[in-house]
Amino acid sequence: MRNIFSTRRNFYTIVFINGVYDEVNSQELDEPGITLCNLKTAIKKYPEEINLHIGKFAKAEDSIFTALSTACLNDGVFLKVKSGKALDKPVQVLYVNSGGDNLLIQPRNLFVIGKNAQAKIVESYYSEGESEYFTNSVTETYVDQNGILEHVKIQEESLKAFHISTTEIDVEKESIYSSYNINFGGNLVRNDLNARFHGEYGHCTLNGLYLADGEQHIDNHTLIDHAVPNCESHEMYKGVLDDSSRAVFNGKVHVWKDAQKTNAFQENKTVILSDSARVDTKPQLEIFADDVKCSHGATIGKLSEEGLFYLRARGIGEELAKTMIINAFANDAVHTISIADVRDRIEERVAIKLAKN
Repeated sequence: MRNIFSTRRNFYTIVFINGVYDEVNSQELDEPGITLCNLKTAIKKYPEEINLHIGKFAKAEDSIFTALSTACLNDGVFLKVKSGKALDKPVQVLYVNSGGDNLLIQPRNLFVIGKNAQAKIVESYYSEGESEYFTNSVTETYVDQNGILEHVKIQEESLKAFHISTTEIDVEKESIYSSYNINFGGNLVRNDLNARFHGEYGHCTLNGLYLADGEQHIDNHTLIDHAVPNCESHEMYKGVLDDSSRAVFNGKVHVWKDAQKTNAFQENKTVILSDSARVDTKPQLEIFADDVKCSHGATIGKLSEEGLFYLRARGIGEELAKTMIINAFANDAVHTISIADVRDRIEERVAIKLAKN
C-alpha cells in the first residue's frame, strides 16, 4: 500500500482497506481529553457519546444515501477533542481500495470538537487500481463554542468508481470551521456539504477544487444556513474540465430574518479546456434579513489568451504555460490549507492530472 503523504510521522493515521479497519497501520489515541479510534470501537467503549451525536446532524429522512448509511451502519472514524484540548498534529484518515471490484464501502465518520478545542483532519479516498465500486460516505461534524476545525477531504478514487459523500457541519458560537473539498477521481461523484450556524460570531469557509477529464461527472451541492446574527461565511469552488467531462455546482446561502449583520460571500469559477466539456452552475442567495453584506457569482471560460501570450513571449512552451496558468487558478482555492504536506500533495496531483491531458 502506497502512502498518500511522503511521511506519516507528521500525522495520526487511521486506515481502512476496502472498508475494513486496518488496526496494524492505524494509530489510535486515548489520552485525557482526546479520543481517536474507529467507530466500531467507539460504539462499544463510548455508547453514550455516540448515541448523543450519531444521526443528529446527518438525518436518515433527509437523504436516501444517508438512510442507507444509517441502516447499514458499520465503521468509520470517531474523533473527540474535549474542551480546551488541541491535537499536536493532524489526523490522517485513509480509505483505500486495494483493487476489489463490486464493493459497497460505507464510511461513517463522527468528529466532535469541544469548547476552545482545536483539530485538523485530512480525509482521503483513493484506489490502488481501476476497480469498479461504490463509496457512500457520511460525515457528521460538531464544533462547539470557540472551537476550531480544519477539514480537508481529498477524493482520488478509481475512474470507474462511484463516490457519494454527505458532510453535515454544525457550528456553535464564535467557532471556526474550514472545509477543503478536493476531487480528482471517480466516474460519478456527488458531494453534499451542509453547514449550519447555531451561535453568533461563527465563521465558516467552504472551498473546493475539482479536476475532471474523460467521461467524469462531478457534482458539488452546498448549503450554508445563517440562522443567527453576526456570522460570516466564505465559499469558493473552482474547477477545470477537459474532454467530455461534466460538473455541477449548486451552492445555496440562506440568511434567515433574524440573522442580521451576516457577511456571506460565494463564488464558483470553472475553466473549460475542451469544446465537449460542460458545467452547470447555480450559485444562490436567499436573504430574508435587511442588514447584511452578501455576494455571489459564477464565471465560466477558457484559458486566457493574453496570459498564454505573455508567458510564451518569455520563452515558455505552450504546454508548460497552460500548466502554469491552471496551477495558479487552482491554487487560489487551496493555498490557505495550513498543512504543508497536504498542499504539496494537491499540487503534485494537479500536475499529474494535467500531464495526462
